[in-house]
Amino acid sequence: MVQGYNCIIVLAPQGDRWLMCKRRKDPYKGLYNLVGGKIEQGEDGETAAYRELFEETSLSRDKIKLERLMTFDYPMDGCYVEVWAGQLKEYTEVSGDENELVWLPLTEDFFDMKKYAGEGNIGHMLEILKLHTERYSIHNS
Repeated sequence: MVQGYNCIIVLAPQGDRWLMCKRRKDPYKGLYNLVGGKIEQGEDGETAAYRELFEETSLSRDKIKLERLMTFDYPMDGCYVEVWAGQLKEYTEVSGDENELVWLPLTEDFFDMKKYAGEGNIGHMLEILKLHTERYSIHNS
């Protein structure tokens, strides 16, 4: 069976920061990552993304509209990762027990694999997100 996972990009309303977590356990312990988790068997990707978002951040569906940005397929590892993105409609408190949540500026080098999880994928996700300024107001200069 192929296991699905998700990563969720949560942009601040101003489009200058995004929400990340500092991992407390492996994989990627001590590194920053996007929030997300496993897609349960029989669960569709969108439902899983909103569920994981709420579980990890307390953000509910009425605060943000998520869209699937891309999917990474890893056939040799028996898994895939759906990447969902959305921008908060207004500033909202976030809280979660699983990992420390932080808002990081989009000016960071997200390709730095000593600081960020995902073998450079987080940097790639931001670059793809920048191609969609008609949907997201991104300010990273």
